[in-house]
Amino acid sequence: MSKNKPRDVQVFPIATDTRILRSRSWSRLRFEIEYALAKGTTANSYLIESDKTAIIDPPGETFTQIYLEALQQRFHLEDLDYVILGHVNPNRAATLKALLEIAPQITFVCSNPGAINLRAALENPDLQILVMRGEETLDLGNGHNLQFIPTPNPRYADQLCTYDPQTEILYTDKLFGAHVCGDQVFDEGWEVYNEDRRYYFDCLMAPHARQVETALDKLADFPVRMYANGHGPLVRYGLIDLTKAYREWSQQQTSADLTVALIYASAYGNTATLAQAIARGITKAGVAVESINCEFTEPEEIRAAVEKAGGFIIGSPTLGGHAPTPVQTALGIVLSTATNNKLAGAFGSFGWSGEAVDLIESKLKDAGYRFGFDTIRVKFKPDDATLQLCEEAGTDFAQALKKARKVRSPSQPATTVEQAVGRIVGSLCVLTAKEGDRSSAMLASWVSQASFSPPGLTIAVAKDRAVETLTHTGNKFVLNILKEGNHLGLMKHFLKPFGPGQDRFADVAAEETESGSPILMDALAYLECSVQNRMESGDHWLVYATIESGKLLDNDGVTAVHHRKSATHY
Repeated sequence: MSKNKPRDVQVFPIATDTRILRSRSWSRLRFEIEYALAKGTTANSYLIESDKTAIIDPPGETFTQIYLEALQQRFHLEDLDYVILGHVNPNRAATLKALLEIAPQITFVCSNPGAINLRAALENPDLQILVMRGEETLDLGNGHNLQFIPTPNPRYADQLCTYDPQTEILYTDKLFGAHVCGDQVFDEGWEVYNEDRRYYFDCLMAPHARQVETALDKLADFPVRMYANGHGPLVRYGLIDLTKAYREWSQQQTSADLTVALIYASAYGNTATLAQAIARGITKAGVAVESINCEFTEPEEIRAAVEKAGGFIIGSPTLGGHAPTPVQTALGIVLSTATNNKLAGAFGSFGWSGEAVDLIESKLKDAGYRFGFDTIRVKFKPDDATLQLCEEAGTDFAQALKKARKVRSPSQPATTVEQAVGRIVGSLCVLTAKEGDRSSAMLASWVSQASFSPPGLTIAVAKDRAVETLTHTGNKFVLNILKEGNHLGLMKHFLKPFGPGQDRFADVAAEETESGSPILMDALAYLECSVQNRMESGDHWLVYATIESGKLLDNDGVTAVHHRKSATHY
């Protein structure tokens, strides 16, 4: 896949009277945590042409012109009857306005929260809108009698799925997607997308696992032969397995005994983006998140989530120098509900000033809460480095929660077996990686040679490591093999706790490879590696990478070796 290919729209028939229009971006689209694998994505839109015609989910403004051109080459837009919206994103406003100019007769179809968002996004209170609450149908003719299933969650309170009984296609909007771009329309050989689909779930769905389970229950009633999702290849061949996986992944979250209540509101999407990155950091550390958009959540639900949670985090935009009313209400509920032995956190985005974040922080400090990370204040849109900081802050928060629980439950001494396994000999290494503005490192000794041709190795990376995000398929990293004699300094440096977003390489001698990954100049040798695949293994990912280049930096040095006292911790 070339990241330099121009954006285009791929049109393909997928069922009777039904075509997909895949607006393809071959490089990373935006600064959001779910796009971090940088494999591009597709914005999937659908055209149903029967007695009546409908478009489902037009793309955002970066595709407006080429999308409309692709449509007009195949269809008279002046004849368009309906535009169905799985969710309303302000980014789509330009495309929707352009459609209205050509076809002012359009009727929009969306959920009730979607209708509110749509009128605001288009700044037009007089739009023709059909609101679908779950009982209504829309008959396009020839058996295309569409049914609608509201599947709201805190991030997308207006999410609406659409089912066509004629084709047995379920249009799933954000559910069952993946951010990956290619020529393949369907998911033949679907196993190759497993990692991308799991990452997408972890970023977008895991914080809303309770709502995902509710959506799965609703959707289970429909005989479906294909998921027509919002991003990535259509789900046909792997439909049963992916549905089962969504259920299992959701249950892992909802059954967790340690949770964080993540409460926020978002004016322009920036605070929601920060919340998503923080949530990703928490869930990757093995702690569940109950994500709560306080604009759409009843006070009693907020109170119940805070009571259940081991800690809570509140995020807010600043509007006119203040926190929005729903955030102020939620803050009051938290202060009256949460005992001050619960861990707390605060974050927010703002345009010119950040009074809302300051208010939240001061109120929590005055009430005596301990903070799990330094308060995060972000001006305008977050960038890659900011998202990394948020993800690492979330992981720090989760680890602090787990540590507090461990103190209350004294650990048992290592067994003889654990002590024996801990004596397995392994070279002591530091894994370093960089992509764009994000860089990280970790001390590693679970490293083994895995293949001769091509030369390859496996390395175990804990799920809660900051560097884990940089060890997905396609990423590059450097394995720095430490030298006996001087390894203690490097070992001490990379074992110390780093703050979220802190530069791991500020105090060490390092140079960069062509791919940007740091080489530690005091190491014995280094290997530049490319991740080929990875396997989930308990609380670690087992990463297999091929070796692309390397160099011995000291001909006379001896490899530093690490003997663990126990196999249950580093």
